Amino acid sequence: MQNKILNHIQIQHKTNRIAYQIFEANVGEKEIILAGIDGGGLKFAKKIQNVLMTITKSEIVLCKVSMDKKNPLQSGVETSITSENYAHKSVVLVDDVLNSGTTLIYGVHHFLQTPLKQLKTAVLVNRNHKKYPVKADYKGISLSTSLQEHVIVDFKAKNDAVYLDE
Repeated sequence: MQNKILNHIQIQHKTNRIAYQIFEANVGEKEIILAGIDGGGLKFAKKIQNVLMTITKSEIVLCKVSMDKKNPLQSGVETSITSENYAHKSVVLVDDVLNSGTTLIYGVHHFLQTPLKQLKTAVLVNRNHKKYPVKADYKGISLSTSLQEHVIVDFKAKNDAVYLDE
């Protein structure tokens, strides 16, 4: 059974709030790197980028972060822009759901191989089942769920939704 947790309008509000928080933390930056984890994270990063482009003159660079989510240690992490392009800059690593923290921690580890001005994380849904010491600096909603429940983020044009699948 699926329960709708967030509807399209609520997701828009949460995206706007996160974008403003990112803007406030980066006032004066010429460039902000939004690094979206391939899949839902990249889609969410694009939504944040669209809002940021309306509220700041800073250049908002979208970076695709790719990894095998089931086995990130074996596959490694790849980015669509080179490390020289995000070195000494403000980076926000974006995913749709923070579940166990595996993808975020490997993404954070990858970016920490390069000297950065700052590194923050943003997620639409933060669950409380972390295996790793990683937190979301910006989050849309926090959910306390059982391990048997699944969060499904469905990004569709003008009909985004987040469901809890029991």
